[in-house]
Amino acid sequence: MTRSLLCALLLTVAVPADAANLVKTYSYFAIGGRTLEDIEQQLAKHGPQVKSTGSRHPGATQMAFTTRISYASQSGSCRIADAVVTVKVKVILPEWRRPRKADADVRLFWDTLSADIKRHEDRHVEIAKNHGRALEDALKATHPQKDCNAAKAKAAEITAAELARHDQDQLRFDRVEGVNFESRILRLMRYRMQRIESGQLPPPT
Repeated sequence: MTRSLLCALLLTVAVPADAANLVKTYSYFAIGGRTLEDIEQQLAKHGPQVKSTGSRHPGATQMAFTTRISYASQSGSCRIADAVVTVKVKVILPEWRRPRKADADVRLFWDTLSADIKRHEDRHVEIAKNHGRALEDALKATHPQKDCNAAKAKAAEITAAELARHDQDQLRFDRVEGVNFESRILRLMRYRMQRIESGQLPPPT
């Protein structure tokens, strides 16, 4: 899912996730526009295309799970001696090239929307990390099998089942977020405005 407008990766973070390893990178695509309608059109035109929906989104997270498994063979059995799961994610976010004369309400909307997009994608990362940890734990807890071919088959079965649960959880999260999008953004804008008026946040620039 490569986009010509994506800039070079700006940050790479490797974080031990209790059990599974998480490697996270960020990339950004540029949008313009002076009005809410402009921004909406720019996101629809330049946002990353998500395979699961076939449409463009204001942000996206690409995920890949890799496992490193070692086996120990004994007389009449074979077990998983160790398993390390690495979850690699790339978070793709929009970057608004803000015009100098953009209205204050448009700037407020963008600040609210961009923060919500990042929160949304960070939650996708958290879901992936949790399933990576669950996969690693499940592999390590596998009972010995009759031979190493059977142990490898069991590992593949466990991996497929956990990744299917991961995909279901990601889709479920997107459905819930999509239903609540408008009310959530309005609520966040009101909250942000209240904090600006009380001096807790600087006004949008």
